[in-house]
Amino acid sequence: MRHPPRSALLAVAGTVALVAGALLPVVTAQGAAPACSVEYSVTGQWDAGFQAAVKITNNAAATSSWSLAFDFANGQKVTQGWSAKWSQSGTAVTAANESWNASLGSGESVSAGFVASRPGANAVPTTFRLNGTTCNVDSTPTPTPTPTPTAPPSTDPPGTGDGPPALHVSGNKLVDAAGRNRRLLGVNRSGGEFMCVQGRGIWDGPVDDAAVKAIADWRVNTVRIPLNEECWLGLSNIDPAYGGANYVNAVKQLVARVEAHGMTPIVELHWTYGQYTGNSAGCSDVHATCQKPMPDMQYSPSFWTSVANTFKNDTAVAFDLFNEPYPDRAASTTAQAWQCWRDGGSCPGIGYQVAGMQDLVDSVRAAGARNVILAGGLAYSNDLGQWLTYKPDDPTGNLAAAYHVYNFNSCADVGCWNSTLAPVAARVPLVAGEIGENTCSHGFVDQVMKWFDDHGLSYLGWTWNTWDCSTGPSLISGYDGTPTAYGTGLRDHLRALQG
Repeated sequence: MRHPPRSALLAVAGTVALVAGALLPVVTAQGAAPACSVEYSVTGQWDAGFQAAVKITNNAAATSSWSLAFDFANGQKVTQGWSAKWSQSGTAVTAANESWNASLGSGESVSAGFVASRPGANAVPTTFRLNGTTCNVDSTPTPTPTPTPTAPPSTDPPGTGDGPPALHVSGNKLVDAAGRNRRLLGVNRSGGEFMCVQGRGIWDGPVDDAAVKAIADWRVNTVRIPLNEECWLGLSNIDPAYGGANYVNAVKQLVARVEAHGMTPIVELHWTYGQYTGNSAGCSDVHATCQKPMPDMQYSPSFWTSVANTFKNDTAVAFDLFNEPYPDRAASTTAQAWQCWRDGGSCPGIGYQVAGMQDLVDSVRAAGARNVILAGGLAYSNDLGQWLTYKPDDPTGNLAAAYHVYNFNSCADVGCWNSTLAPVAARVPLVAGEIGENTCSHGFVDQVMKWFDDHGLSYLGWTWNTWDCSTGPSLISGYDGTPTAYGTGLRDHLRALQG
């Protein structure tokens, strides 16, 4: 979606907080006058993984740095973490302070968290060491792992809870490790693409646990998270408070919260570098301050290499390569536009070197990531007419088509969907990454959802932000999940699917 004017957006600073969630049993390190105490809690658990939090209290003399060490017993492996520098060697796990939380005074506490994989059992660690000093631990029961379902393949309803499954492509379906269909049904959470480059924060509105839970309460099972490549890469034009490591960590934290509430995260490249002043230009700025017709070769492959390395051990995360390509607005022919879309390079009417979809797929796969990849077509992802002819090669076979549709688009009726979408959906998974309307109602999206339901396909509403209907389709009027009239249609429909 192209965004409303900057003046129409609320300048709300990004907020981060440790995921709370429904806690499983807590282990508390105790003992006679211990030098430290540690609370370890499993805040979410699913078939092949879990999320945990640790709270460390220093009862000894103040320290200017800290390092917490413990051991896993069941082959668990940390895949990502926050509020500490997490590392693992064999069974040994270490969480070392970040620069901003290094000081730990006597009696003070610090919290951190992580997501990890597990092959089966998930016994809680029994010994914790803070700066080499052991914190004695009383024995408490191990959380009971969620059993692997043995039911026959079926379609998961939205918002089912314990954590999103690892995804891969099987034929024209997205499936989990057990072969069950996973329709991606949810919302977009805009903000990460524009707040940082405008120097106003990272997120537009809160993204703490309560705010993410409000999304899940709509029976959502997927959240698409638009990003900005300059902010992720920490380029010099970006305020360091909102770019580089701070931005990456904020994205990782949001992804972890989304997963903790059972929802699939889709990380998506929305705004990119490169000056374009041609037909339908959103801005004349070379920087990533608006939607460009295609990703750029200078930074977009580096962005995806970094994102792939960040999330390659978590195949519950899907990658959406580029928001809304529109090389067709710059090229003279449709063939030129589709060739630019796939191959990049010097494209007609575009003044910078373009990274094609094949370049971005190659960047992701070269990093060793097998995550599902989505690729949108021409005309702001509204045209999939020749997607199958020009689809990039993916050696893993985990490629899906992305589609966007609003009431004001060209392909916005059953006739077009039958003629152009159905053939694509018969061959590969099809995800409508954005659906919406600018009527402040839901008559159009009701039609979209019916067609996609009838064909067993995925869709996500734009957008979970408290904007005004006059500036763009906004699902909510409050981050507690209070819906707009438009959002009521999506919310009630997703809840009804639970039956």
